[in-house]
Amino acid sequence: AYLTVSIEPLPPVVVGDAVTLKCNFKTDGKMREIVWYRVTDGGTIKQKIFTFDAMFSTNFSHMENYRKREDLVYQSTVRLPEVRISDNGPYECHVGIYDRATREKVVLASGNVFLNVMAPPTSISVLAADTPAPFSRYQAQNFTLVCVVSGGKPAPLVYFKRDGEPIEATPLPEPPAGAGSWEPRHLLHRDLDDTKVPKSLAAEGEAGGWRPTAEPPRGLAAEREAITETIPETVVSREFPRWVHVAEPIYYFRHTQAPVSDGTVEARATLTWTLNPQIDNEALFSCEVKHPALSMPMQAEVTLVAPKGPKITMTPTRARVGDTVRILVQGFQNEVFPEPLFTWTRVGNRLLDGSAEHDGKELVLERVPAELNGSMYRCTAQNPLGSTDTHTRLIVFENPNIPRGTEDSNG
Repeated sequence: AYLTVSIEPLPPVVVGDAVTLKCNFKTDGKMREIVWYRVTDGGTIKQKIFTFDAMFSTNFSHMENYRKREDLVYQSTVRLPEVRISDNGPYECHVGIYDRATREKVVLASGNVFLNVMAPPTSISVLAADTPAPFSRYQAQNFTLVCVVSGGKPAPLVYFKRDGEPIEATPLPEPPAGAGSWEPRHLLHRDLDDTKVPKSLAAEGEAGGWRPTAEPPRGLAAEREAITETIPETVVSREFPRWVHVAEPIYYFRHTQAPVSDGTVEARATLTWTLNPQIDNEALFSCEVKHPALSMPMQAEVTLVAPKGPKITMTPTRARVGDTVRILVQGFQNEVFPEPLFTWTRVGNRLLDGSAEHDGKELVLERVPAELNGSMYRCTAQNPLGSTDTHTRLIVFENPNIPRGTEDSNG
């Protein structure tokens, strides 16, 4: 007797699809059994998913057969109504027949097929690396957007656009020095603008950024290295100094992916360039994803925006001596990205705890003394696109439960 077994190959399928596995076999012998296995753990485990035993059943309704000479051609099918990622992997069809010469001998043969289950990404988000972080708008520095795509199988194709136009970026196997984060830099004096801090363009190939030069005499105009052109000194805004760029920003792109325990992949793409608040403020950046399981690209977008008009609340609204006062930034007049860094100071004096400043959205004044009545507090909200200051004055009323002059100003 002879026996040949083959399984029809399958194209990739998408999670949720119905799939039919088809095992074709040809023999001139008598059927003994059909067993389907799902193979896991690299072939070490075989799980039975279907068995047909001819000894105990005469039901051939799930088979199609016809006679050709003395040969019998069969097809055994297994249907998976809604495939999951866990169904991904190899399957085997094992067939046994009785030898025509003797009923005691069984001839075995098998075929295999790989079921490739794809899954579209389930989430996509764009965030700024290392925020909130201190920065100086008077020093050019690298800025990095990170696009995180989760839930896809196989790994998706990720790319960035600016204002709807694809960005041509230099691919990087490893991030350039300093590109992955903003190095903390102290803010220069607010009265110092960039016409007094000349800068030269970085040498070609150095992350497309600036590099500070030794400070020349004050008032010297900035010079280009690549092109001999003198930029006359002008009066510039102190909020947004005039920066000189050779041309369009140079973007650097890096793509990494990491497998997840459920069989999907988390893909991360980073876009790094030298930020220029003048041209990058209100620029729309989008991250797009193409995937074979998606009929159209997924997209997430952010607009780089400097903070404007912080909304500050103070509780209690009528503070009395001895109360704990909380001053909180609740939002802005606009959508701000990336997340700002908040710094609180007391105008003309130190904060109640003796510190010069406090970082965070909320400033807490424990058990305020009468001496703080009329004190002014400044909240500076800053991100790489710019900064804004908001002031609020604390009015402290007498507390009838605390006789005048007996409160402890030190708490």
